[in-house]
Amino acid sequence: MHQLDEIDRKILVALQRDGRLTNLDLAEMVGLSPSPCLRRVRHLEAVGVLQRYVALVDPGAIGLDITAFIRVALERQADAGLETFETTIARWPEVLECYLMIGDADYQLRVVAKSLADYESFLRDKLTKIPGIANIQSSLAFRPIISRTELPVS
Repeated sequence: MHQLDEIDRKILVALQRDGRLTNLDLAEMVGLSPSPCLRRVRHLEAVGVLQRYVALVDPGAIGLDITAFIRVALERQADAGLETFETTIARWPEVLECYLMIGDADYQLRVVAKSLADYESFLRDKLTKIPGIANIQSSLAFRPIISRTELPVS
């Protein structure tokens, strides 16, 4: 874990809200001159605190109206089975998140689809074809209530 001081935290809060800030604007917001601000940002990138910069797209605006949360239990938790599952789903763009879990399921996935038919196709033609799956449970979301990308750094 990287130790963050108050200036680092201010930089992270500002960049999480707007990753397109210019260094000049960021420096002004956090109370630094541009050169030290840029050095701090580059350091946060180098040590892996800042991983990448992205644009957040509204799924509904591009026709991805279905969000599903899928819990997957494997028959066995042997390394080969875990690796097969993980490398297979990593190739599928509709899988936005996958977590290795503790509890009654081995994995939790967040998946998007254009329609229920497309979601059914994902289940039938992709997910159920992975060897070693014992159980799949799906829940469909009506709408997000809270959807954050900003981590609490203060």
